[in-house]
Amino acid sequence: MSGRFAPSPTSNLHLGNLRTALVAALMARASDVGFLVRIEDLDVTRVAAAGDIATRQVEDLAALGLRWDGPVVRQSARLELYRAAIDSLPTYECFCTRREIAEAASAPHADGYRPYPGTCRNLSASERAARRDVRPPALRVDAQGACVTVHDQWAGAVSGLVDDFVVRRNDGVYAYNLAVVVDDLAQGVTQVVRGEDLLTSSPRQAWLARRLGVGSLLTGHVGLVVNASGHRLAKRDGAVTLEDLAARGISPSDVLSLLGASLGLNHPRGAGDVAGTQPSVRPRGETPHLGVVTRRH
Repeated sequence: MSGRFAPSPTSNLHLGNLRTALVAALMARASDVGFLVRIEDLDVTRVAAAGDIATRQVEDLAALGLRWDGPVVRQSARLELYRAAIDSLPTYECFCTRREIAEAASAPHADGYRPYPGTCRNLSASERAARRDVRPPALRVDAQGACVTVHDQWAGAVSGLVDDFVVRRNDGVYAYNLAVVVDDLAQGVTQVVRGEDLLTSSPRQAWLARRLGVGSLLTGHVGLVVNASGHRLAKRDGAVTLEDLAARGISPSDVLSLLGASLGLNHPRGAGDVAGTQPSVRPRGETPHLGVVTRRH
């Protein structure tokens, strides 16, 4: 049993990412389970364009004082697991473009996700063969309009209809929703702590987990860190990474103190300096007080 933090290596970790990692690590230690780090590097094109960001991400986690169990795992080394998982799922080929889906689908969810309307579900064999000559297919699950309820640690009951989501893109890359569930099963993950922006994907992942034989996971979606305008923190907001802050004389231990204070764990050391550099670093939403999770193995 374990918790985990699983960043995508496309940019340096910012304060919001680091705060989520801290909550995940503390929850795991408080529950007396392991804590894992996994690099989600399936999107080869974006990962290559970012350079060796994965190494910097791991270094930043260590600089913050986080410790994990076992080696850091990369999804790019686990493709056979995803292939085998797809073989056990009800799937069908989809030839739709994003534009076609946008035109045919209902209004997007609050997070921008557009449920797939099932356009290609009932194509005949000859229709699929003809479309393959024009466009390589993506692969979608056939969820049969399932409705799934997830019980989140902090958000409570979250229900959602499960559309026929993609498990393999038309360029052959395995989709995030598939890979993350397969990895959690393979690694014995029992706690999933993520940003609240991913909450709406939980019913889809829970449906997939049940199809693959995974029991219930403890999920917790952490309030995001936002800028002065109340929008999700991003690189354009200035000094938001450990590297940025170090250039201004703010140490990783100062950042850890600030993040701990945002969780109600402590009074921030050097808070004036840190807050003066980045006054907009504050959590959105509620993350419960974690005072009991400060102990470490």
